[in-house]
Amino acid sequence: MSVNIQVKKIWQEDARTLGILWTTGKKSLIDSVKLREACRCALCVDEWSGESKITPGSIGDDVRPIVVQSVGRYALNVHFTDGHTTGIYTFDYLHEIF
Repeated sequence: MSVNIQVKKIWQEDARTLGILWTTGKKSLIDSVKLREACRCALCVDEWSGESKITPGSIGDDVRPIVVQSVGRYALNVHFTDGHTTGIYTFDYLHEIF
C-alpha cells in the first residue's frame, strides 16, 4: 500500500553509490549494481513467473547510472552504462528495498 512516499533529494554519493533522501526522513545509499539487479522491467523479470531473468553475477561491477529521470511523481527511470534504459523504479519499491 502506497503511503505517498516522495524523493526529497538525489545525489551521487560516490562513484558507485546513489543517494536518496526521502520525505519520510529515511536516507538510502544504493549500490549501482544492486540497483541494476533490482530492475523489474519486462526485460529483467519474466512476466508469467515473476522470476528475475538476471543471472546472479551477470551484472558487471563497473555498471553505473548515467541518467536518472523522474517519471511523474511516483518513480525514477535509470539509464545504466551497460545500455539498460527500460527500468522504472517506483518510489515505494525503492524505499522498501533500499
